[in-house]
Amino acid sequence: MAALRPHQDTTSTRCILTHHAGLERILDMRRTVKILLVAAFGIILAAPAVRAQVPEKPPSPAINPDWDYTSPGPAKCVEIGNVYLHKGNLKGALSRFQEATKDNPHYAPAYLGLGKVYERMNEKRKALTAYQRYLDELPSAKDAAEAKDAKRAIARLQKEMDTNDRGASANDK
Repeated sequence: MAALRPHQDTTSTRCILTHHAGLERILDMRRTVKILLVAAFGIILAAPAVRAQVPEKPPSPAINPDWDYTSPGPAKCVEIGNVYLHKGNLKGALSRFQEATKDNPHYAPAYLGLGKVYERMNEKRKALTAYQRYLDELPSAKDAAEAKDAKRAIARLQKEMDTNDRGASANDK
């Protein structure tokens, strides 16, 4: 700031200083606008390169036609099926027990599991068939004698189905 002389007009000096400050503000604004324009231009130039790195649609996994599913075996399938059954996932349990019967059609625990699942799904005929197949597939008569739970389930299901059949025939008359 210039030093004022005692006889100098302070009004004109004040106007010049105010005008000088206004010019500085304008120059600062111009610098800011230039910086913003350079940044925006840089973003515009970089955007296609960034977009090129991000695929539009995620690629689908390649399916190898030579890949074959290998079942873990009937014992493991029944074990996993029982876990699903315990958690209440009937669809998963059913799938695993069916897989076990495909692996080994004479594996009795798979039919016991199927009976439990079908019973919970309220498919009584299928449950009854599975329980009976379980008893048929047991390796010895001693094992069949010890299969009390399956026998009780068979008796209960037969009783329920007989009651339903009688009720249906009474309604038909």
